[in-house]
Amino acid sequence: MRAGFAAIVLLWFTGAPLFAGECPGNPDALGTSRTIAVSPTDYPRVGSMQYGQTLPLDDHEVVLTFDDGPLSPYTSRVLDILRAQCVQATFFIVGQMADGYPSLLHRIHDEGHSIGTHTQDHPLKLRSIERMKREIDDGIESVGRALGDPMEIAPFFRFPGLIHPAPAEDYLASKRTIVWSADLVADDWRRISPNSVLKRALIRLQKHGRGILLLHDIKARTTLALPRLLAALKALNYHVVHVVPAASGGPQVAPASTMKANAPD
Repeated sequence: MRAGFAAIVLLWFTGAPLFAGECPGNPDALGTSRTIAVSPTDYPRVGSMQYGQTLPLDDHEVVLTFDDGPLSPYTSRVLDILRAQCVQATFFIVGQMADGYPSLLHRIHDEGHSIGTHTQDHPLKLRSIERMKREIDDGIESVGRALGDPMEIAPFFRFPGLIHPAPAEDYLASKRTIVWSADLVADDWRRISPNSVLKRALIRLQKHGRGILLLHDIKARTTLALPRLLAALKALNYHVVHVVPAASGGPQVAPASTMKANAPD
């Protein structure tokens, strides 16, 4: 284990802050290093855990994604943490949660994060493709209604539990929607400590060197781990990339090298 990484491991358990101050105007803020625009033509499905293609990231670049919200008070805490470090992320919104917390959804939008969808009711098992289509469409409709403008939704979708039936993938392709998996997870949906969430995220990121990190903005353990995760990314010289949909006819980005799929430990 490298000396720098060992120091970060020690700080997981001491809880000592690595950086202080607030952004903007804070030279210690992690920040967002760049924005990339992707289209469903070039990137129909991304995430090496399940697909042969991922986002075009350079070494030591990470995309932060959050599933299942919004939910008070946890989404607010996540947004406070991201704003303090000038970090942009992608949120995959459950339709019924958007119905319940429209003000939180507006805050996600107003603070510049990308908004994708995550079905209407977050079902893990569906008996028919027609039901899955309704879940997809109803989720998009609910998020658009809560936002007041469906055009503010990015054509980004993630399946609940990363369970991705091929007919539903084909349906999303017909809607020119990018299906997101992930390159690594932190297991924050499991009953583990915030320290374990942090440790798993960093160890897996160090193994990959880059990637899409899947987190959840509805968990207390995530809100407790996130400040130290961002501080560790800064200390380890990782850079956050914000992903947005490419405008029609706009500039595209070149594909990154394919990373091997690797299931969570």
